[in-house]
Amino acid sequence: MALQKLAEFYPNYQEEIFAGDDIKGFDVYAGDSDEKVGTVYDALVDDTGRFRYLVIDTGIWIFGKKVLLPIGSARFDYGARRVHATGLRNKAQAEQLPAYNELEAVDYDREEQVRGVYRNQETAAPSTATASSYDRSNYNYDMDRPLYETNEQQHQNLKLYEERLIANKHRAKTGEVAVGKRVETETARASVPIEKERVVIDRVTPVEAGRVVSVGEADFQAGEVARMEVYEETADIHKEAFVREEVNVRKEVVRTTVEGEETLRREELEVKTDGTAVVDNKNI
Repeated sequence: MALQKLAEFYPNYQEEIFAGDDIKGFDVYAGDSDEKVGTVYDALVDDTGRFRYLVIDTGIWIFGKKVLLPIGSARFDYGARRVHATGLRNKAQAEQLPAYNELEAVDYDREEQVRGVYRNQETAAPSTATASSYDRSNYNYDMDRPLYETNEQQHQNLKLYEERLIANKHRAKTGEVAVGKRVETETARASVPIEKERVVIDRVTPVEAGRVVSVGEADFQAGEVARMEVYEETADIHKEAFVREEVNVRKEVVRTTVEGEETLRREELEVKTDGTAVVDNKNI
């Protein structure tokens, strides 16, 4: 069964598994004591993604080597950022574990060495696996449930989800307004009153018609002419261009509020106990 590092199988493991947290860097203590044996360096999962080991960096607490802790022998205290190795009583037991080299694959033989140490610890739960009950061809982790499944029974990580109503707005083109000019024609009529002068000659018979005038009274002159200028008006009808109106084109922003509603769902934690189990339900 091939084992992979946590980040190789779950690239986003902080969000997917630990809700934004990270177990790397948690302090590791032997059992329930305050004897520190190292810190969590990494975790190994199998090809199905199930946790199998924590990689513990013993640093200066032992000899600076890295060792493997089966996930079932680990009890997490997320509030204190601690891991209690229930399969180890002290540093001396950690020293007996084979060193883990991250450049080498963890094969069946290496896992057997690790399992052998934890099976022999007094604090570890009895295992149903014996040397005569399996070999490399038929071994599976269910044979060592106390080493690999106690973790899932003692501490599980649940994610509670809720839906939130997100209001955004998008700017989209809904149309286009083109303002231009076109020429329309019409036939217009205008009337102008005009005046014309004409000469009227009235020839009348005077009252003294037939009276004989004296020789000196009559003045006969040839070429006498009476002149009178005659005028008339002519219509001057033409067209001229004038400014009729001015058009100013601009945009105005009209603001309105669009309201919407949705039914939102939220998960709440439901704790059911059986018997006299005591549950410490607290926010971390």
